[in-house]
Order: sequence, then structure tokens, then C-alpha cells
Amino acid sequence: MNKRKKGLKIVGLFLFSFFFFLAGVFHFIEAQGFSKMIPGFFPLREELVYITGIMEFILSILLLIPKTREKTGIVTAIYLVLIFPANIYAAIKGIPAPGQEEANEALLWVRLLFQPLLIWWVLVVSKIEKNHRFY
Repeated sequence: MNKRKKGLKIVGLFLFSFFFFLAGVFHFIEAQGFSKMIPGFFPLREELVYITGIMEFILSILLLIPKTREKTGIVTAIYLVLIFPANIYAAIKGIPAPGQEEANEALLWVRLLFQPLLIWWVLVVSKIEKNHRFY
């Protein structure tokens, strides 16, 4: 891997981890908004939001540790797949994004397109190249 590609991968890793950590923070700031995105038949919806926020903290940190990076990338991708139905539910039901008073219907559906991009992003930046200490 050339230096430029390696540099971009490292920047992408740190950006993903930073934004994923911020998403975890946002789970605590807007727990009620996130809990509305979970169908009503789930018990303890707000508690589930806190648990997922903590998971995002942990995963974002583990992505930065070379020994845990590759497996954490896979676990993070699986996590993103598992929470995707909440975004679909919010789009179908017209539930505003956490922190918003009104739902932008188009934006709710466009947001669904970004989940596969996030999954691809974490898998690319978490893949460890052979013969590299940090990467």
C-alpha cells in the first residue's frame, strides 16, 4: 500500500471512530428521540438507546486499537445492519430524526442510503494490511 493510500485509510479510520463516538454521545443527549425510532413492541426502548450508545463508544475506541481493529470492524458492520430496521421504521412512520421537531420525509428515506456506505466505510478502514504495525 502506498503512503498516500495508507494516509487516507488512517484519516478515514479516525474520522469514522470520531463520528461513531459522537453518535454514541448523541444517544444520551437525544435518548427520547432515538427511542421513538424503535417499534413500540420492544420493551425498555430508552434503555436500549443507552445500551447502543455505550456500544458505539466501545466500538469506536476498539477500532483505534490495531489488535482489535479488524474484528471490531466486522462487529461494527454487523451492528449497523442490526440497527438499520430502526431507520426503516422511522422512514415508514415519519418519525423525526432525534433532536428534530418535524420529520423531513425525503430526508428520512435518503438517510437509508447512507447505512450501506457506513458499513462499507468501516470494513475498508478496519482491514489490517499485512506487514504494517499500525495498518
